[in-house]
Amino acid sequence: MRNVLLRLGFCLIVSGFCLYSYLETQNELTELKIRIPQVDKELKLVREENRRLSYEVDRFQSPSNLIEVARHPEYSHLKHPLLKEVLTVPEVLAVNQAR
Repeated sequence: MRNVLLRLGFCLIVSGFCLYSYLETQNELTELKIRIPQVDKELKLVREENRRLSYEVDRFQSPSNLIEVARHPEYSHLKHPLLKEVLTVPEVLAVNQAR
């Protein structure tokens, strides 16, 4: 009789542990499912900000804007480089140096 009670107790303990483990896993999954829309919203905001910043960079780097900026007095010391001052590197060397 005592042996049967020990076995039954052990089975109940193992079953309880398995049930607890299963419920804990379900709770973690539920938390992740709740966070998915929040993370998705954050991702959309970051992508939108990235597009906006990319547009600003393109607008700033446009030739008409750069010419306008070059006319400001704080940039009056800048000049276009002479052709002999421009250094060109063959593409093969540039790729090998990058690796």
